[in-house]
Amino acid sequence: MPTYVQHGGADVGIAGKDVLLEYNNEGIYESLDLGVAKCQLMLAGPVDQKDISGRVVKVATKYVNTTQKYFAARGQQVEVIKLYGSMELAPVTGLSDYIVDLVDTGNTLKDNGLAPIEKIADVSSRLIVNKAAMKIKNTRISNLIERLEAAIKKTE
Repeated sequence: MPTYVQHGGADVGIAGKDVLLEYNNEGIYESLDLGVAKCQLMLAGPVDQKDISGRVVKVATKYVNTTQKYFAARGQQVEVIKLYGSMELAPVTGLSDYIVDLVDTGNTLKDNGLAPIEKIADVSSRLIVNKAAMKIKNTRISNLIERLEAAIKKTE
């Protein structure tokens, strides 16, 4: 969705914060947290391996950019393995030491002998707006944002 919005295929769209963290936000505004589809982007690993410092670790994830930024901020070298789906199997099979993935209840982690280690980001659905459309169609888009904000407040 961010690509469609950035390049004008859509004036507005909805994308998860996890997608936006991976995406280069040029050309779009993240206008509103819709407060739905809440979960967390987490670093997780085997229950008995919670100390990740002091060594190069292998991390499986589909969130390559976010994972690299996270470990760079920690000053830690990491080998990122891009993987889609069945993330929890990577540490179990020895493909990686850890994973970075979305976690809701944590049950899937638990079922695979894994545990959350550290939250990287809170995730929810966000309204995104094309920057050019915001200028050209400001009244219409601002009205949409205001109506969505009012609807969100009613549900809180």
